[in-house]
Amino acid sequence: MAGEKDSFEVYEDKRGEWRWRRKASNGQIVGAACEGYKNRADCEANMNRGANASDKWEFYEDKRGEWRWRRKASNGQIVGAASEGYKARRDAEANAERFGWSP
Repeated sequence: MAGEKDSFEVYEDKRGEWRWRRKASNGQIVGAACEGYKNRADCEANMNRGANASDKWEFYEDKRGEWRWRRKASNGQIVGAASEGYKARRDAEANAERFGWSP
C-alpha cells in the first residue's frame, strides 16, 4: 500500500500555529497542511481526514508546467495540497493516493 512507511509530524510554526507535514521513509516531505491551526486538535483532525468522500480533488498544471493536486472540503476550503510539483500527472496522482485520493 502506498505511503505505508510515511510518518506525520505535528509542529508549531513561527506564528505559534499548529501545522502538520507528512514525510516519506527517505525523509522527503510529501505533503503538508495548507494553513496553520490555533488548536493542535484541529490540526490533527485535518491531518487525519483520510478518504473523506465529500472532499473534491483537483489536479492541475502550475505556472512552471508541473502537476500538482489540491483537496477541498465541501465548503470550498483547501484542506490539503501537494508540497511540490511533478513532471507527470501520474506522479501527482500517486502522491495524492497517500492522502486518500482514489482514481
